[in-house]
Amino acid sequence: MSRAAAFANAVVIGASGGIGQALVEALLADGTATVHGLSRSGTAVASARAGPVDIRDEESVAAAAERVRESGPVDLVIVATGLLHDGRISPEKTYRGLSADALANYFAVNAIGPALVAKHFLPLLPRDRRAVFACLSARVGSIGDNRLGGWYGYRASKAALNMLIRTWSIEVARTRPQAICVGLHPGTVDTGLSAPFQAGVPPEKLFSPAFSARCLLDVAARLTPEQTGGCYAWDGERIVP
Repeated sequence: MSRAAAFANAVVIGASGGIGQALVEALLADGTATVHGLSRSGTAVASARAGPVDIRDEESVAAAAERVRESGPVDLVIVATGLLHDGRISPEKTYRGLSADALANYFAVNAIGPALVAKHFLPLLPRDRRAVFACLSARVGSIGDNRLGGWYGYRASKAALNMLIRTWSIEVARTRPQAICVGLHPGTVDTGLSAPFQAGVPPEKLFSPAFSARCLLDVAARLTPEQTGGCYAWDGERIVP
């Protein structure tokens, strides 16, 4: 199944970020009829339908969903937002570095924000055909795969996101049996989010946003309803919870 055939009406939240912009551009290049590129700035990406959304503000998320609703049922929603570091916080190397403020910010962006998006955008998925609701997650959010420790706030918030996704998938399946709710791990992508942590990454494992976006859309196009609730890497591998 081609991506264009799979997704006629798509929404990318976080469209001004490195991966988000690449997702919008890939969908447009594949001939997706309608692409909504939403971000805090509301900046247009290529010929996508631009619009503002702040995932920390539920009124903003609700208003964005109402605007998108006018274009009809949505076949694909990708939440491409995420926080690993900013000018005030960075991944903790030890539990001694934990702070309530940093933890609250990690959860606000990486778990609570996507939850608000799900609340208002899951109702836009069609009831009678396949659709995908996906959030960018991370391999380090896997509890079973955690062997290095550290990065407490980022790991915990992504693990929380993965649990939210699993729980959405159960509820959504009752009314939309062909819908798929998943987390997607983009790999290590050459963006501002990963920039401070690229030193030890082999060149072949550091992806361009365009490469990662195309891989993620390929995975999203191949997933089946039986795979809903899981987290999948850029190459289609399922990541252990």
